[in-house]
Amino acid sequence: MKRIKINLLGKVVIAILAGILLGSFFPLGLARAFATFNSVFGNFLSFSIPLIIVGLVIPAIGELGRGAGRLLALTAVIAYGSTIFSGFFTYFSCISIFPHILMPQGDLSAVETPVNAALAPYFEVAMPPLMDVMTALLLAFTVGLGISHIEGTALKNACNDFKEIVTKLIESVLIPLLPIHIFGIFLNMTRSGQVVGVISMFLKVILVIFALHVLLLLVQFSIAGLVAGKNPLKLLRMMLPAYATALGTQSSAATIPVTLAQAEKNGVRPNIAVFVIPLCATIHLAGSTMKIVACAMAIMMMAGEPFTFSQMAGFIMMLGITMVAAPGVPGGAIMAALGLLQSMLGFNETLQALMIALYIAMDSFGTACNVTGDGAIAVVIDRIAGKRYGTVVSKQEASANK
Repeated sequence: MKRIKINLLGKVVIAILAGILLGSFFPLGLARAFATFNSVFGNFLSFSIPLIIVGLVIPAIGELGRGAGRLLALTAVIAYGSTIFSGFFTYFSCISIFPHILMPQGDLSAVETPVNAALAPYFEVAMPPLMDVMTALLLAFTVGLGISHIEGTALKNACNDFKEIVTKLIESVLIPLLPIHIFGIFLNMTRSGQVVGVISMFLKVILVIFALHVLLLLVQFSIAGLVAGKNPLKLLRMMLPAYATALGTQSSAATIPVTLAQAEKNGVRPNIAVFVIPLCATIHLAGSTMKIVACAMAIMMMAGEPFTFSQMAGFIMMLGITMVAAPGVPGGAIMAALGLLQSMLGFNETLQALMIALYIAMDSFGTACNVTGDGAIAVVIDRIAGKRYGTVVSKQEASANK
């Protein structure tokens, strides 16, 4: 009998539905067992966040400091600019839309403080992090920049090995246990009467994000068409196979062959495409940034947490850098962003779990937005630098920067 394989999105949806349906019927003792799991897992997640930052950000910054010189710098600047534009575009759109569709009375006070809600854990296990999040970020930036400017490889190899450990932690421990954690959260919300407001918020935010990501792609390809002197709608239509492939794979890396082929059909020189597309699959996450900013704002509004433009601006700028370090697994971007959510926006373990659930519900569309936008950047780079670098960048150099 063939074993049915369920992806992460499917598991999260099942966990949410099960938590809602069983919340009113679960025996109190068993429900408290899940509350205990959530307490332990949440503490372990907080312990892991500084390790995730150090393990992922150091190698990412170290690699970006080397490579094909000006072409690499040009691509990185444009990709970062696109990501930051996505963040601020989302902020101003959501600050105009969310107050009209997210009701203040649907706050998350009972969810935010589970001890005061329907379920309390049997026991708690303290797991203090090795360092706070901001210390981890500063350490990662300092060491990453240092690695990019030294000749030795010992520290670089050690950091790459640690990255493998952290990636394995995310793939084999954190991601597989997330559905159980989310089930416990929604079980608690059902018993505390919060679930209707939260699910209503989820549906509204998903619809808003879907509309915004379509608008973002239109803006990206309008700019690309303007720079290259081409029809933006034709450019966007040519990238639709990459969009559809990313919907299925939920991975920018797995979609690279299709994205490459479609970029070349848009007139991008092969030597430019084979350099830009793999690089942007790593450093250009405009769609993921849009989802994280929108989801964070929605949850903070529902939780009654105040935020300012300067606070969100700093978060968006840092998020654009942190996204470079996101591992190429479903849900990897939100795992890399947890440290910023905790340190800059004050998210606790429960709000982080809600953030993860809401993010994963749109994971396919965010990935599709990322890879489709890569095609727009390739068109811009080809127009700006193609004549100068098109015959210089080889496939070997491109492979070195994947």
